[in-house]
Order: sequence, then structure tokens, then C-alpha cells
Amino acid sequence: MSNIKLLEGSYKIRGKEVDLTGMVFPLVEGYKVGTQGGYVTVDGSAVAGFPDRNIKIKVSGPNCFDQSTTAKVTKREETDEETIERLRERFDMLEDMTRATKRGDVRAMIVSGPPGVGKSHGVEKVLGNHELIAQLGNKPAKYEVVKGAMSAIGLYCKLYKHADKDNVLVFDDCDSVFSDELSLNILKAALDSKRTRKICWNTDSFKLRNEGVPDSFDFKGSAIFITNIKFDNVKSKKMRDHLEALESRCHYIDLTIDTDREKMLRIKQITKDGMLNDYQLGEHVENDIVDFMEANKNKLRELSLRTVLKVADLAKAFPDRWEAMAENTVMRRA
Repeated sequence: MSNIKLLEGSYKIRGKEVDLTGMVFPLVEGYKVGTQGGYVTVDGSAVAGFPDRNIKIKVSGPNCFDQSTTAKVTKREETDEETIERLRERFDMLEDMTRATKRGDVRAMIVSGPPGVGKSHGVEKVLGNHELIAQLGNKPAKYEVVKGAMSAIGLYCKLYKHADKDNVLVFDDCDSVFSDELSLNILKAALDSKRTRKICWNTDSFKLRNEGVPDSFDFKGSAIFITNIKFDNVKSKKMRDHLEALESRCHYIDLTIDTDREKMLRIKQITKDGMLNDYQLGEHVENDIVDFMEANKNKLRELSLRTVLKVADLAKAFPDRWEAMAENTVMRRA
């Protein structure tokens, strides 16, 4: 793949037209004219701050870029503001996809990301709003969050309970279903792309008889899987094969919070958005908590929103010595 140097061109990033004159991108496809004028297609993922996909850069003509350049791809650092906005967009997208799953427009979704960044909160906030509306109308709950270990027959029963349309079953850190072959086969049937999704249990079971669960049923609901597993990094072939079979039936959202810098910016964003409002600590103390996290990020047991809440608990309980308490409860000893 050759590189091109833009002599003139622009691209809209988060609603703002950005001048790209002088920048170097890997060329994907040469000059073309579309409905909105001329453009050239480049690999946006090669330059920080641009989408991780091929993008069309707007140019006024075929002479607006140098294809014979030997220059290397532009090295550009994503600003803090750009990173925060990128993370915000990802989490907004998570909430939008959760709404689509609740409506049944999306059958299944996998949400992957490190622990303590707000994966579960975003999903449960959306589903909780629907639940409140259902309660006001004296209607039964139409979603459930399942945590911890689960057997194949337990999974079958849960799917039956939420088999109706606009029901959602959320598996939160319930990763045992990914590695058990029988559970995976049940999920493959439940999330199939066919119009009718029939799930069968073809062995005799006292549990099914006792709970009045039939040995087959049509599943019309949806599922959301929240996990810390980064599917692309799984090395076990058997596990990878299982995950690929599930991934092929689901939308996959990787929240891409991989570095301490991204985690810290996420903490700043959520704190600024009001995560600590209920503590009534005041802006000064909230800022002190964020500063404490920043100063000690390499010593914390976990750099996450959960740790922020732990420190806020201490600031509320011990306003005069919360930092000393935090040093002994959320930091690793040297």
C-alpha cells in the first residue's frame, strides 16, 4: 500500500471540517467523484484521531495529492479532548445499541472492555428506564441481569423465561457460557439469524419437569454479553473457536480503553458529568479525588471508576483523612 501526501483536502471529524493539507495517509483507492464531489480513499486507522476504518477525504481534483511521495505516514498524537470525545461516542453508541436490542432490532450484542469503566452501567441505565415504565404500568419485568457461573440447563431455563419479544437477558461477567460447548450450542440456536429460533433440550430432565419448562420453545428475545475478555487476544484455539461462533451471531462493541491514559481520561469525563454528585462532596473534593487518582495511577490496585467510588466513600466517611485511608485500602504496598 503506497502513501499519499495531501496538497489540499479536508475531512469532517465529529462534525467539524478539518484541513488535512500536508498530512500523509496510506492510499486505499485513488481519486473518484461522488454525489458530494471529489474524494480519495485512505486508511484512517493509520493516523491517531481518525476513525479505525477506510475514510473518504474530500479533495477538489485529482492533482490535490502527491502519490509519488516517499514520506512516512503522519505521526499525530490524539489530544485529550479528542480522546474524551471518542470515548464518549463509544459509550453513547453502547446505549443506542442497548435500546435497539430492547426493541428487538438487534438480536444480540457483545460488549468488551476492561473492568470498572462503566460497561454494565450504560446497559443497565437504558434497560432500567424501560423497567421503570413497565412498573408504572404494572407489567412484568422484561429484562434480567445474570452474573457468575451458569450451567447449560440453567441457561436453557433463563432463555425460556425471557423468550418473548422485547425481553432482554444480560450476561454480565458470566463467561462460563463461552467455554461450555453445550451452553454455546444453546446460545447459537437462540441467536441464529433464521426467522424462527427454536431451542431444544433433548435429554430427560427433572429440573425442566419440576419448573414446567418445555423441552423445546421458540426464542424471540435478545441477549447482551458484558465481558472483560478481549476476543481478539484469546490464544486458546478451542476457546477462540467458541467465541468466533458466538461473535458471528452478535454485534461486537470493543470499548477500546486499553491504556492508563484512556482510563484516566474516562475517569475525568465521568466525574465531570456528575458521577459523584450523590456524595455531595463539593467540586473541590471531587477534583482532589481525581488528582489523587492521577498522581497514584501506577500504584492503585485497579485504575477504574470502581476505585473512584471507593475513594469517594472514604472522602464521605473520613473527610479529614481520606487520603491516608485510601493509601492503605486502594493502593498496592511497595
